Amino acid sequence: MEKEAKIYIAGHRGMVGSAIYRKLKKEGFTNFVTRTSDTLDLRNQQAVADFFEQEKPDYVFVAAAKVGGIIANNTYRAEFLYDNLQIQNNIIHQSYLNGVKKLMFLGSSCIYPKMAPQPLKEEYLLTGLLEETNEPYAIAKIAGIKMCDAYRAQYGCNYISVMPTNLYGYNDNYHPQNSHVLPAMIRRFHEAKENGAPAVTIWGTGSPKREFLFADDLAEACYYLMLNYNEAGHINIGTGEDLSIKDLAYLVKDIIGYTGEINFDTSKPDGTPRKLMDVSKLQSKGWKYSTTLAEGIKLAYQDFLNNHNHLAER
Repeated sequence: MEKEAKIYIAGHRGMVGSAIYRKLKKEGFTNFVTRTSDTLDLRNQQAVADFFEQEKPDYVFVAAAKVGGIIANNTYRAEFLYDNLQIQNNIIHQSYLNGVKKLMFLGSSCIYPKMAPQPLKEEYLLTGLLEETNEPYAIAKIAGIKMCDAYRAQYGCNYISVMPTNLYGYNDNYHPQNSHVLPAMIRRFHEAKENGAPAVTIWGTGSPKREFLFADDLAEACYYLMLNYNEAGHINIGTGEDLSIKDLAYLVKDIIGYTGEINFDTSKPDGTPRKLMDVSKLQSKGWKYSTTLAEGIKLAYQDFLNNHNHLAER
């Protein structure tokens, strides 16, 4: 990517998009085009067509999506399917019509079958049934991968797809109902510490294992792949390492300085036993993560204190 190239980051205010934006600025890129959702509705075909016609970006990162936790995914099934298909269809197609040099589509690890072997290899895509609760979101993301491959095959477009593991970091979502497990823990342990609560209750047995990647490490990987990866098919981005929810809870408790007990409510569901990415393809391309989980949680907690703590006071 040329330093003067015009770069469009769809979703630049979200956790992933903002991390990519910071990384590119750090690397000396200055010619960004961005739009907030209140000035450009990416679901609107004509609006996206007009935007691309006007701005003519050289490179595009598709980090915009309708996202949420299990409850949101399961409740708004039609919206998650329609909105995400519209967003990516419009951006990918208009990128083709307006001569974008290269596009990166960001998906999610939920694209893999519910019962796929662990760790999750790229070739396991479409080999089994999806997790029912987030099936609409996963189907939209799978369609995005296949659309990039189809535009590559038919039109010669250099469109690549990356599938990140569970992410956390700056600008994360700490909403009490809609957040993912790690930011939810940060908020709950913080509130328990502030309120002097004797115990924090975690759903399930604590035995499921999860992998977590700091969003700024994802941005490093995205930048690296934008420069070095030009193939069909998607590539996993993760650490290749996981830990149990129980170990995660004790790690977060320790970092936040909460001194109470942790209880596990075994009447609540555990979810998928394990979701670990196979990142051998990524490592063979020459990239490996650098932020340890403990370092990343400290950075995320500081960001929560600086920018999101007002949520806890409502």
